[in-house]
This record gives sequence, structure tokens and C-alpha cells, in this order.
Amino acid sequence: MPKFSIKIFLPAAGLGERLRPITYHIPKPLLPVLGKPLLEIILDKFSKISSDKIGINLHYMPELMRQWIKQSIFASRMELFSEDPILGTGGALKNAEAFLSDRHFLVHNTDILSDVDFERLIETHLSSGNIATLATHDYPKYNNVVIDDAGHVIDVENPGTSTPNPDRIAKKIAYTGIAVYSPEILKFLPSGVSHATVAWLAASKAGYKVQALDFTGSYWSDIGTPAAYASSIIDALSKDGETVYIHPSVENCNEVDMDGHIVIEREAILTKGSSLRNCIMLPGSTAKSGEHYENCILGADFRIDLKESEMIGASDESKILIGTGGSDRKYYRIKKDGKTAALMECRKDDIDFERHIEYTKFLSRYSIPVPELLEAKKDEMQAVFEDLGDVSLYNWLKCRREPEQIEAMYRKVLDIAISIHTKAAANISECPMLKSRVFDYEHFRWETSYFMERFVEGIRGIKIKNIAALDDEFHRLAQKADSFPKTIIHRDFQSQNIMMHKGIPRLIDYQGARIGPSAYDVASILWDPYCRLEDDMRERLSEYYLERRKDADSPIHRFTNSPLLLCRLQRHMQALGAYGFLSAVKGKKYFLKYVPEGIRLLKEDAALVKNDYPELHGLAAGL
Repeated sequence: MPKFSIKIFLPAAGLGERLRPITYHIPKPLLPVLGKPLLEIILDKFSKISSDKIGINLHYMPELMRQWIKQSIFASRMELFSEDPILGTGGALKNAEAFLSDRHFLVHNTDILSDVDFERLIETHLSSGNIATLATHDYPKYNNVVIDDAGHVIDVENPGTSTPNPDRIAKKIAYTGIAVYSPEILKFLPSGVSHATVAWLAASKAGYKVQALDFTGSYWSDIGTPAAYASSIIDALSKDGETVYIHPSVENCNEVDMDGHIVIEREAILTKGSSLRNCIMLPGSTAKSGEHYENCILGADFRIDLKESEMIGASDESKILIGTGGSDRKYYRIKKDGKTAALMECRKDDIDFERHIEYTKFLSRYSIPVPELLEAKKDEMQAVFEDLGDVSLYNWLKCRREPEQIEAMYRKVLDIAISIHTKAAANISECPMLKSRVFDYEHFRWETSYFMERFVEGIRGIKIKNIAALDDEFHRLAQKADSFPKTIIHRDFQSQNIMMHKGIPRLIDYQGARIGPSAYDVASILWDPYCRLEDDMRERLSEYYLERRKDADSPIHRFTNSPLLLCRLQRHMQALGAYGFLSAVKGKKYFLKYVPEGIRLLKEDAALVKNDYPELHGLAAGL
């Protein structure tokens, strides 16, 4: 049930001149951000706190706007206000006076993306007696709203331009384009063209409170230029823990090379032999065969080239942050010897740093496809590796592909596992640091404790009634898993740790490798919560692994359903524990989106062993 009964008014009449040529084709409120128009993103957020009516003013491309509104889920709640000429931010409100005059209302510019807390803004307004409550932030480039010590607005410098006066010494803050008003504000607006600041200042002089509520630290982006639009899209990707978005309707991904941050909207066309890196394809755009597109926005009949730092919002083009995983290490793309390279920076207390270096040298020696180590600075806890790009197997699978192509790629990935399990394992004596790292009973028990603490209790808030019986099952499970023959395993052998470099899978994040059951790696990649495979494909790939192990030079262990199934149980509990930890403790909420598939897989595993592990089956069934 929505918390407030409050209307929203969305100024949507503007020409979007600074965004041309994009806005020659798409009005600014309908600019897509990962498949959703700006307008829809704002209304989705608003609808979580109010189901009241929606007002929108129209001027530029009104038919396109009406067409979208007509087919939207918000159509029945909308009231439209045509303007000719455009009336400005104040005139628009005065023009809609009959619509707005019966209750408090929220105003939200339609070229803004933010995580400003609507509830806090509205609650402050309703409890304060303000005539206007402005969402503001400290943004020196736009700080032109002058406030007193109580945070009340007393002046606005260069209204309508958001331009501060550098010669004036005063406490200043920037308006975000989001505000809540009491209907009395309308009497301070003249008919015709005006700016909303006219009402702020007139109301303030008349003794009403116009409060600047500080949201400094909240995310905010003004989609005013192509560079701002591009960086906002990349921000939205990163916030969701992604580097690639491809609309489900897009086809023909085969033989299209992708790297970096990629966004392909509906009705964009990919052509065989095209190449994309840090590219946004808008509806109606085409990536032509043989063409390479880098750091650009593609439209129906235009291409806007940008710097990489503009595309991804980086302040330093010589050192660009990369990666979206759960690690505390920092990875940057840098220039080295005329090429790009990946710089890894670790904390001083990172015990895996030296392991990462030594494992790289060892695995490379036996042709395991890990990135080449270019330089290591142990005193500075830094290492430079070959740059494998930004597209993982997880991202590669986002584009629609033929099942045969997917299966062929997974066979190549399993070949990497086989090389680790056999060729590298046969020479383990050359890497004492790895030889001593055994995935044993204690480690399996740690995984189940991690699952219970971080997910069952931490995320789901479940208290177990018969904890002794469940603990006994975890004990037996760990004993059984520890009894399986052991070899070198990656231990986190999943799709986000497989990089697709020039169409060839390469391995990263192997510093956690241990000596453990080979079935654990197979379970990790084929029953991966990040990427769901069809059951029959999993079966064929499992058989492929077993057949290839027959021909290995070193002794092998042909795992049966029992080792594989128990390793699946362990792996899926570990994964859910990790999602709980990363989301709740590290603040990486995007990991929660993998929870449903992780639970589905755990339920599937537990149902197959319910006779031996009834408490675990009951717990999984109730998640």
C-alpha cells in the first residue's frame, strides 16, 4: 500500500538542445536507460510511495510522448498539459494550477537520475509546515541557491541557469530539480512564462518557509549532454553490478566482438563482423559489418564520439577502475609499454597477494590460460597483468546465442578445468604454497556455517528449531565431501571468473585455489546461479568432462552422482552465504538478484538427498 497521497508533476516540454542530435529522434523524457525511458524510471520510483495522479506538460515531440503515455501502465493516472510556447518551470505549474491546487505535490525534472529519498523529502515537507521543500546537494558547479543558517532559501543567483556568482560570499547549495510543494505556492507564480525560483523568493519574502533539504552524498546525474547521458547509463550498469546490457529483443550476437561497457537498446541492429567497445546503441542504430565502434553513442543516423573518461565518468583517463565483483582488491586499466594492462592494488594485509603472484607463475608454466604477469611490486602490494578486457562468460551469455555455440564454449571452459585438475595437479610439488592449501573437513564446515550465519539468519532471519540435528547433517556432509579424492581446484570456477578474450576463455580470480574434489569445480560452472543452463546440456557437458578425464596423463577420479551432488549442495550454500555477506556487509545489493536462482538450485539439490539429509531438505524447502 503506497504510503502517501501526493501527486507528481513532471516537466517534460523541453527541447533538449544540448543533447542533439540524440533529441532529434527521441524526446529527453523518453531517453532509454537500460531498456527503460527516464520517465518510466521516475514513475516506477514514485509509484512505490504514492498511487495518486500524475501531471505532465508537453511541447516537444508531443505525439511521441502521447504514444508512450497511451501504452504505459500509468496511462489511467495521467493528465497532460500542452504548452505553446514553453512556459518555463514556474509557468508549467501555474498552467496546471487546477490539477495541483487540491493537495501537496512532488515536482521532478525528467532529465534527472538520482537516488534521492522521496520518503524523507515528503515526510520533512509534511511535518515542517514548509510551503516548499527543495531537494538540494553541495555541488560547487551548480551551487547558486543561497540559504541561511537554518537552511531556508533567501536568494537564488542567476535563476534559470544554475550558475553561481563567484564574487558573492554566502552559504550556497545546488537544487537537484526535485521538490515538494504545498498548493499555496501557486499563488506566488504569475500567469505566462516564469521560473519556479520566482515563487521561492516571493514566498520567502512573504514569510513562508522554503527549505533546502540537503541530500549531499545521494547519487544524482543531470542528463544534459551526450557525455552526461553516457556516464549515467554506465553508472546504472555499475549500480546493478553489470558491464553489459542487451535488450532481449536483440539478435545476431554471433560473430560480433564486444568489450568494455556495452548497452544495446531495443531495435538496435548488430551485423556479423562488427566490433564494439564502450558503446551505447540507441533504438534504430546499426553496427555495420567490418566497422569498429569505440567510446561512442550510436543512433539512427548519427555517431557521437566521446573520450573513455567521459563514457564511464572517470576523472583520470590514465587509471580507470574496472571490475564489478565481490573482491576488496582494486583493479584498474592503465597504459604500459604502449598497451593497456590491468593493475591490481591490494590492502597491506591481503594474505592472498603473494599467493596470486605464485599461482600465476605456476599455472602459466603448465599452459593454464591465466593473464600474463607483467610486473609485481610486493612492497607496494601491486601487480600488473595482461589486460583481458571486460567481457566475462557471464556477460557473453547476455546476448542471444545458439545452444550449440553455448555448449561449444562451455566445453572450452571445461578444458581449462581439466588442465588444472590433471596437468597442473601432476606438478603440484612445484608450488608448495598451493600444495599446503587443502579443501578439507574444516573448510566444508566453514561453508555451511557461512551459509547459516550470512544467509539463513542474516538475510532471511530464520531461526532453526532443531539446530543440533541440522548441525549433525552438516557434519556428515562435510565428512563425506572431505573423503573424495582431491586434486587442484579453482574453488570459484564460475562464469564471472572466465574472461572472454578475443573469443577465447581465460581464467581469473584463482588465488583461492585449493586441493579439493574435482566435482566442486564442475558443480560451480555447470550449476552456476549466475547463468542457468538447460538440464540436458548440463548432462552432456558432465559426460564431456568425464570422457576427457579418461585420457588424462595423471591418475583421475571419475566422480559419480554422489560426489557431484554433495559438492553442488556445498557450493550452493557457499554461494548464498556469499550473496548475503556481500549485500549486507559490503553493501553490494546487486548480489541479491542471484539469490532466487541460488535457492532454486539448493532446493533441487536437497530434494535429491532428502532421505539422508531431511533437516537440510526442510530448511531449503522453506527458503
